[in-house]
Amino acid sequence: MILSNISKSTLVFIASVLITISCSSKKEDPYVWKSIEVTATAYNSVSWQTQGNPVIAAWGDSLKPEIPSIAVSRNLINSGLKHNTPVKIEGFDSIFLVRDKMHRRWQNRIDIYMGTDITKAKEWGRQKITIQYGILKDSLSEPELPK
Repeated sequence: MILSNISKSTLVFIASVLITISCSSKKEDPYVWKSIEVTATAYNSVSWQTQGNPVIAAWGDSLKPEIPSIAVSRNLINSGLKHNTPVKIEGFDSIFLVRDKMHRRWQNRIDIYMGTDITKAKEWGRQKITIQYGILKDSLSEPELPK
């Protein structure tokens, strides 16, 4: 038998390569990604930057530094950046989730959550950037009308 001449480590290597190939096959992206230019600032979980509990967002989510999150201006909510919408931000590898909303006075703006790292938020400052946000493809199709 041919397999008896192959070492155990070679079989493990072949199996790991096959698993890697099968796991890395491209799955269809469930989102249509739209781009928009916004002003981006940063905020922290500190009482003087927020209203009420500094770790509870406007939709009731608990903000945690390990979950990339953003707040959006209310006009962007109406444009499709709703609660838990995935967002890609220039300069970051992570995909952020819309978890908070900003005061009504802001327009075309996002606020990137940076935990309690005030220095990092200040270094970010205010920037004009392009973001991409995902809209589920299923939500774009028109519902079938009853016959």
